[in-house]
Amino acid sequence: MRRTPFWVVALSGAVLSGCASIDARQAGLERIDQIVVIYAENRSFDHLYGNFPGAEGIGQASAEQMTQLDRDGKPLPHLPATYSGGRPVARFPTAGLPNGPFRIDAPPINGRFDEVLPSPWHLYYQNREQIADGKNNRFVALADVGAWVMGYFDGSSMKVWQWAREYTLADHFFMGAFGGSFLNHQWLICACTPVDPDAPATARPTLDGQGHLARKPDSPKSVLDGPVQLFDGRATPDGYLVNTSQPPYQPSGIAPAPGQLDYADPARHPAPAQFAKTIGDTLSAKSVSWAWYAGAWNAALADGRRDPNERRTVIYARGPESPIFQAHHQPFNYFARFAPGTPDRADHLKDEQDFLAAIDHGGLPQVAFLKPAGRYTEHPAYTDLMSGDEHIDMILNRLKNGPQWPHMAVIVTYDENGGFWDHVPPPSGTGWGDRWGPGSRIPTIIVSPYARNGYVDKTSYDTTSILKFITRRFGLEPLPGVRAKAGDLTNAFDFTK
Repeated sequence: MRRTPFWVVALSGAVLSGCASIDARQAGLERIDQIVVIYAENRSFDHLYGNFPGAEGIGQASAEQMTQLDRDGKPLPHLPATYSGGRPVARFPTAGLPNGPFRIDAPPINGRFDEVLPSPWHLYYQNREQIADGKNNRFVALADVGAWVMGYFDGSSMKVWQWAREYTLADHFFMGAFGGSFLNHQWLICACTPVDPDAPATARPTLDGQGHLARKPDSPKSVLDGPVQLFDGRATPDGYLVNTSQPPYQPSGIAPAPGQLDYADPARHPAPAQFAKTIGDTLSAKSVSWAWYAGAWNAALADGRRDPNERRTVIYARGPESPIFQAHHQPFNYFARFAPGTPDRADHLKDEQDFLAAIDHGGLPQVAFLKPAGRYTEHPAYTDLMSGDEHIDMILNRLKNGPQWPHMAVIVTYDENGGFWDHVPPPSGTGWGDRWGPGSRIPTIIVSPYARNGYVDKTSYDTTSILKFITRRFGLEPLPGVRAKAGDLTNAFDFTK
C-alpha cells in the first residue's frame, strides 16, 4: 500500500484550512445588512492621525521623507513662508521653521480646530510630482501655500479620533486617484476617470519631457521666493478629466442656460455625460437597495433651476448661513443614467435629511453613501475641522442608536489628502499602481459591531477597497478599475464576536 507523502497531506490541510477561513469570512460578511460610507474632505493621514497610538505616524518617517527639496532638487535650508495669492501670510509665521513637519495647533502657529485655515493645491499632476516616487519630499516645492502643506494637528481631542480608538483605524489606506476631490469622488463610485474628448485646448496642460507640468517663465526658481507657477488644466492632453470639472446636469457650478434650466450651459463646457459602469449599476443589477445622500441636495436642486440672472444662494455660497453645496462632489450627477427625469435619479439621489430620517425609522438601504454639505466635510478654506468632526460624531451616534446598527458596517474616510504631506509611499507595481493612482495616504475608520476593537489595521487599501468590500458582500459584478492587490476591508472585522 502506497502512503501519501506527508507534504501532500500538509499542503491539502493548509488549502482546506485556508478555504475554511475564506468561507468563514464570507459567512461573517453576510451578517452585515447595511454598509454606510461617510465621505469627508481633504486631510492626509499624518495631518490628523500622525500621533495616533500604534499607527505608522510621523515618528516613523525617514529623514528623506521629512526633508523637503527645493525646485533644484536640493534640501531647503528651512521652511518658506505660508503663501496666499502668492504673498506671505503674516498670521502663519512658518518662514524659518526647521525643514520638516510642524504642529499647527501649537506655537508659533497656534491654529485652532474651529478656525478656517488655508487650503493647499490638491491637483492631479502636482500630487504625482509631490509623491516623488514614494520619497514624498516635494510637497512644499509643488504647493501654492509654501510651508503650510507640512502642518499637522494633534488630533487626539477630536471626537472621531475616539471612534478610531474604540473600533478600527486603517493606517495604510490611500486615496484612489492622484489629486483632488472631483476625481476621487469618481473613483469612489466607478474606479474610473471621466472622459472628455472635446475638452478645449485651454483646459489641457502643457507637460515637460518628464510628464510633469511645465513651469511658466515667471515662476520663482525657489519656493523660498514664492509658489511655483505652472501650465495646468482640468483635462489631460488625451482627454481625461482629472481636475475639477462641473457636472452636465443641475445642480452644477455652471449656471443653467436660459430655456434649458435642467442642464448646464454647454458654452461653458461642463463635463459631458458619462457612461462608464458604476457601483450603482452593479448594485441595481442584483436588486440591492442603495442611495447617495448629499447635504443640501434638495436646496441645491431648487437653486440650480433658478433663472441664471438670479443670485445662486446655495452652490458655492460662502455666507454664514450657507451649507456650501459643492456640485463637483456629486459623482452620480455626471452619469447619463442619473440625468434629470430618470427613474434612477429619483430612486437613488437623495438629501441628507432623508438619510437621517431613514436611520431613525430603520429604513436605510443596504448601501448608503453620505456626502455631508461642505460646511461639515472638514474641507480647509471654507470650513473648519471642529464642525465636521462634531457632525460626523453626531451621525455615528445616531447610527449606533438606530434599529439597524446590529448588522451595520460604517466606513468613515476622506476623499483625498487636500495637498497635505504624508510620509508613507503609496503602493505601486503590478496590480497596484497605474496612471491614475493610488495617491497619498488618508485616514479611514471602520465602525461596526463586528469591527475589531482598538485595532490598527495595517493592510494596504485604497478607495477602490470600498468598492471591493461592497462587491464581495453582495456578490456583485466586479468593476474593472478596482485594483487587484487592494485589500477588501475584511481584515478590519472579527466575525467570531
